[in-house]
Amino acid sequence: MTATAIQTARPAYRDANVLRWLGAFVCSLLGDNVYFLALSWAAIQTAGPVQAGLVLAAASVPRAVLMLGGGVLADRFGPRKVLIGSDLARCVVMLVAASVVAVTTPGVWLLVVVGLVFGTVEALFLPAVGALPPRITGPDQLARVQGLRGLATRAALVGGSPLGGLAMALGGPAVAFAVAGALFTMSLPLLITVRMTPVPDHGDAMKPEGNAWQDLIDGLRYSCRDRILGPLVVVLAICELGFTGPLNIGAPLLASERGWGATGYAWLLGAFGVGAAVSSLLLTVRGWLPRAGLVQQACLVLAAAAIGAIAFMPTLSAAVGAAVIFGITAGLSSALGAALLQTSADPAYLGRVTAVLSLLQVGLAPLTYPVTGAAIAAWGTRPVFMASAALIALGPVVGLCARALRSAELPR
Repeated sequence: MTATAIQTARPAYRDANVLRWLGAFVCSLLGDNVYFLALSWAAIQTAGPVQAGLVLAAASVPRAVLMLGGGVLADRFGPRKVLIGSDLARCVVMLVAASVVAVTTPGVWLLVVVGLVFGTVEALFLPAVGALPPRITGPDQLARVQGLRGLATRAALVGGSPLGGLAMALGGPAVAFAVAGALFTMSLPLLITVRMTPVPDHGDAMKPEGNAWQDLIDGLRYSCRDRILGPLVVVLAICELGFTGPLNIGAPLLASERGWGATGYAWLLGAFGVGAAVSSLLLTVRGWLPRAGLVQQACLVLAAAAIGAIAFMPTLSAAVGAAVIFGITAGLSSALGAALLQTSADPAYLGRVTAVLSLLQVGLAPLTYPVTGAAIAAWGTRPVFMASAALIALGPVVGLCARALRSAELPR
């Protein structure tokens, strides 16, 4: 019996290999959250709002600019090597930053350098994360892996902020940077012990070699021309643009406008998180859904209706209920989309395909923040939430028009 056959004989949540990867992923996410909290707090304490914005921009710009190059490296050297290298680099950056901050008051330019270096490493990390799952389990378990990834993301968001706050209370940014470095260090042995399994070759791809620029162009062409991947990437990117503004800018402004206050905003955000966790748990346990491409588009239609309804709910409890529905449908659509991407893409291109999607989601989605804020200031929350719902609904229009995507199935 082959390694792949042994792995797929048990669910992913019982596979020790997958669980080692999951443990490393959780440690890494926790480290990310603690790092970002420490960097934000140190920037605010060291300088004014403008300089703090410069520090945070320094952390995000190289991630967006270098993301596609990170996808090329993941395909060329293998995602496991890139993940181990990026985690090691993040550990070193955090421990050096902690040492420097501990003996001197951090200046703006020191924090900018930390942000630039860390953002550069993140550009390598994100494509490799997306390319690794098909190499640690069988195709029939990738939906479960995406469910586990969703649960890990929710757990890290819940646990990362209190952990970072505790570290800041104990010793300020120096301790917080050290804790982030320790978390990255904890993920390393887990990643090193993750076993890799052979992946099927779709027959039309070559391992990247030679000219890196040509490899990048080949990956972009492959992403655009594939009958499933092309529309799928567009659908996921459109929906991310529709989600980001209302969740991060619209929800707090809506809570303030309705008199629900910070507590109301926390309830709305928590309700979304609970819904997303429920969808991840469902996919983890179920492992397979029929007509995955069609179900993904149906979930997006429901998500669009739910997010539009939030702004029209007369009470906080009703808005929280709509947020739960939004979390379930949006979370299930996102997980199914990721699973379809990983099972449809040729493994030789998976790092570059993931990089394209990550660039559209991570690089473009934050641009909706000022647009959402300005639109709410001009027209109020309801028109903006409805516009976001319309934008999200455009995703399934694209998906349903693509025959290959709407008829796509996950392996069993």
